[in-house]
Amino acid sequence: MSDEALLKAVRAGRTVEAAGLLDGMTDAERRSCLPALKELRKELRSAPWNAASRVACPALHAAGAACHTGAAGAATWIAGVDMRWSQASPGVLLHVLGDRESGWLADLTHRLAARPTTSRVPFALLSGLVSLSGCAVPTTDAYVQGWLEHIGASWHSGDTVAQRLRKEPHLSVLITALFESLEVTSRIAWLWGDGPGSWSDALAELAEEGILDREVLVDACVGRLLRGGAPADQRMFLRLLSSLAPTRDEERERTADWTALACQGVPAVAWHAQSVLASLALDGELTPRQLAEMSSGVLFRTEKKLVRAQLVLLGKVLKRDPSAAGVLLPAAAEAFGHEDTEVQERALKLVERHAGALPDPDEARARLEDLSADLSPGLRLRARRALGIEAPGSASTVQEEVLPPVPERERLAAAPESAAELAEEVGAIMASGGGVAAFERALDGLVRHAHRDRDALVEALGPVVARCWWKDRDPSYPVVDRSFRESAQGLEVVLAALFEGVGMATLHAAVQQGPASGNCHHGALSRALDARLWEAAYRLRTEPMPFLLATPTWDSGLLEPDELVERLTEYRRLDARPGTADFAQALLRVRRDDAVTAAAAATRARALGSPEGYRLAQWLTSEAPPLPTIRRRTSGPRVLLELGELEEIQGLFPREFRPLGRPLTAFKDRSYCWHWDGTHRQYWPAVLPGRRELVAARLLSDFGTAAVDDGRMHTAVLPLLAEADGTAGEALHLCVAYGLGARHPEDRLAAVDALLVLAARGQLDAGRLGADLGELVLRGALKKSRLAESIRTAAATGAHATVWSVLRALLPALLADLAADGVGGGAGSGAVRGLGELLAIAADCAERAGAHGDLAHLAGTAERQGSSRVVTQARRLRTALTREAVA
Repeated sequence: MSDEALLKAVRAGRTVEAAGLLDGMTDAERRSCLPALKELRKELRSAPWNAASRVACPALHAAGAACHTGAAGAATWIAGVDMRWSQASPGVLLHVLGDRESGWLADLTHRLAARPTTSRVPFALLSGLVSLSGCAVPTTDAYVQGWLEHIGASWHSGDTVAQRLRKEPHLSVLITALFESLEVTSRIAWLWGDGPGSWSDALAELAEEGILDREVLVDACVGRLLRGGAPADQRMFLRLLSSLAPTRDEERERTADWTALACQGVPAVAWHAQSVLASLALDGELTPRQLAEMSSGVLFRTEKKLVRAQLVLLGKVLKRDPSAAGVLLPAAAEAFGHEDTEVQERALKLVERHAGALPDPDEARARLEDLSADLSPGLRLRARRALGIEAPGSASTVQEEVLPPVPERERLAAAPESAAELAEEVGAIMASGGGVAAFERALDGLVRHAHRDRDALVEALGPVVARCWWKDRDPSYPVVDRSFRESAQGLEVVLAALFEGVGMATLHAAVQQGPASGNCHHGALSRALDARLWEAAYRLRTEPMPFLLATPTWDSGLLEPDELVERLTEYRRLDARPGTADFAQALLRVRRDDAVTAAAAATRARALGSPEGYRLAQWLTSEAPPLPTIRRRTSGPRVLLELGELEEIQGLFPREFRPLGRPLTAFKDRSYCWHWDGTHRQYWPAVLPGRRELVAARLLSDFGTAAVDDGRMHTAVLPLLAEADGTAGEALHLCVAYGLGARHPEDRLAAVDALLVLAARGQLDAGRLGADLGELVLRGALKKSRLAESIRTAAATGAHATVWSVLRALLPALLADLAADGVGGGAGSGAVRGLGELLAIAADCAERAGAHGDLAHLAGTAERQGSSRVVTQARRLRTALTREAVA
């Protein structure tokens, strides 16, 4: 009856009584109690999380640990997730486990210590088991982290960290494990703190007393810094290293380590290593070869503070020892390739100052000549003059413009012939998405194969839909139908209809009434796309279509008129009824820019004698209307656009397509947007192929969010708009302007791609884009620092003339704002902040593109007093624009 008494005590939560009952049991009796305890645990897992269910957990936790006679089972039970937040205290567990053999306890200790730190096994339990078993202290992440937190939590005892550490019998072992662990340091960096009484000071104090081996600690710190890691971890070990205060001999012995850290360490570590090596170099304890090796790595870093400090160090060493010029000047010239032209100029001044110490001819001089090719064109002439290579003006500084190749249309391949091949493509789209071509081929394939052999299609798609969220949901739970009623979710609704995972009433309501959610700025685009998907899903269950009419001919979304006529002819032969939304989308996609081809196709369409044929003929022979009027509005820092009505997309078009032609207002249609994740944005340009301005205007608010509100991944569709057909007007250029100032680098990169594609296609209006950028910057919608990064990235591709043409239109507005600000280039001025970077890029592009002419307000900026970055770069730009052209 002991098992019944134990179970009764456990259920009642009487932990002390349960422990007493366990003390008098044999191993066999404990094993016999285990099944009932496991059943109780299973019962509590499904019970509501309330006081009544929690009361039994601590007693159950202790009883289960004691009744497992195997160490592996006991460890699994103790570390169970379901009882982690209501478990027995370490003292109770140590009591019920205390009668075990030392070998068994040692096994249990190391099994628990090997658990991940997320298991949160109490350190008091682990350390108690170590004491009971007498085993070697574990050095796992869980144990070391628990020990560190235990020492840090003992402040209430009144001891300092050093005093607590002195009481630790396994101190050396645990400190060694701390340096070897990668996981622990990232979790306990906050424990180390700063100042007197911190961990770093405590360890240094113990090393000074000889309790810890000081040389071992120094080696461990340097070794850990060399391993790299998160900046917080690196700062923690750097703090300890500084507290240990290595001697000059110890620093000299680790010259190679300091060099590696200066070249590759995180900024704080690199700065420390650089200062150590600088001290050695200035004391003559670093050879020129060692200093040159260090300089070659440091000068490639992006941190300007490190690079400038290294150039200053080289200048001091060369002033003291001019004979080292042959070794150190080529190392200094590595900075000729730095992106910051001020760094380039500093390095060039150093070379100019000490080039006279080089023998002629000399290998170092030849190396300097090679490296001078990396300088900006203006500085390159100075370098050649300093090295005596050739007379100024004898070489051209103009570089050829480099733009990406113009994207070419690609014809869509036919839908997959086999259901198995189609299932693979659908699975790929569901897993990682795809472009318009992949999406349209898969959608057409689903319609075709459902019409041809639905059972074979269902069998092939079985493994694909097994991972879908709606598969095997309880039919009585309405989340699936509600979700698909709000949004078609791409191919998901077609698959759900195929597998009868969505109700017919839901599909019918979606086809008849459209989405249940409200409108937003880009709701017209999503409604049109969803209408076609809902229709395909509904018809698949009621009246399957043989294929889709609107599948585009080209990956841009355009549909050739002859191909559409052939599809309508086949529908006529099969006596099939075209889908209303599918035909409407086909009309919007059919190409009408070739009047001869359109007229011939219209004649054939009219001869079909069907309503769709007459409608297509009328559409092909009517003249495409101009784009609707655009009105510019402002709201806070944003510049917004409003569109007038496009009557052509009204009338005979289905209700779900008419919003595409209705006016777009800036201050209405602001209901909740369901398209926050941007999953299907890449398909929207194909809803209105050839009219990308209409798409860009409806996406403008998203791009504004990427810049003003720091949204993420809103600009990924920009390159697709740049590659699309149609006028590149005010809306598209304003979208690109917002994208260039987006918060996140990946969004800015997408805008740079769009900029370069437009330039390559000859569709970039640089004056319009520059003016938009200037207006957005002055309104506070864009930050100049982010814009400078984007512009620099575009220039780095070789598009110097393109970038200069944009900056030529942008800079006058910013320079005028600087003049109106009335400051002399102070770094704290909002008009100044970031302007120096833009001027530096402009100067570089002007030099490389051979630009000339005047720039409004530039002269006034260049004539300011001082040597701030803004003034320096303004002078450089003025020099570039006024320099005589060289052959």
